[in-house]
Amino acid sequence: MLKIQEIREIIKLIDQSSIEKFTFESEGTKIKLEKANGTQQPVQIEQRKEELVQQAQPAVQETKKEQSEQAPAKQESKEPSTDSSIAENDPSLHKITSPMVGTFYKSSSPDADPYVQKGDSVKTDSIVCIVEAMKLFNEIEAEVSGEIVEILVEDGQLVEYGQPLFLVKQK
Repeated sequence: MLKIQEIREIIKLIDQSSIEKFTFESEGTKIKLEKANGTQQPVQIEQRKEELVQQAQPAVQETKKEQSEQAPAKQESKEPSTDSSIAENDPSLHKITSPMVGTFYKSSSPDADPYVQKGDSVKTDSIVCIVEAMKLFNEIEAEVSGEIVEILVEDGQLVEYGQPLFLVKQK
């Protein structure tokens, strides 16, 4: 049985490719994806609803548990000032977000220097990090020119689609 994250990743990969139709069957589960003239079609997943609910509940509970465990740790590791929370809500700052679900890496290898650090200047085509998804290492570009104000995730942290990774003060 595929996990929800794996299904999301398949949808993103199909969306980015030129494939028009995709069907996957495994152990009583069937996923059928279709693209038609640039418009998105609904995803069809055929499986008993009871199985999906039973599988989704532990995942949701585990995610909530992880978030509650990580929240106090993050507060302890940061300085008492609330600069980062103020910075996150500042509309003049551009958020570089994750284009996919995966693992965030600040450098190309564990012994290499980070692509960027707080205070570094970046250009639109500057590589700022890598997000690894399904054994593929995807280089993430800055998208804007400016200065890195805040790095919002830790090296090796799992990130979600659309999750802010960096805050950039545009030039």
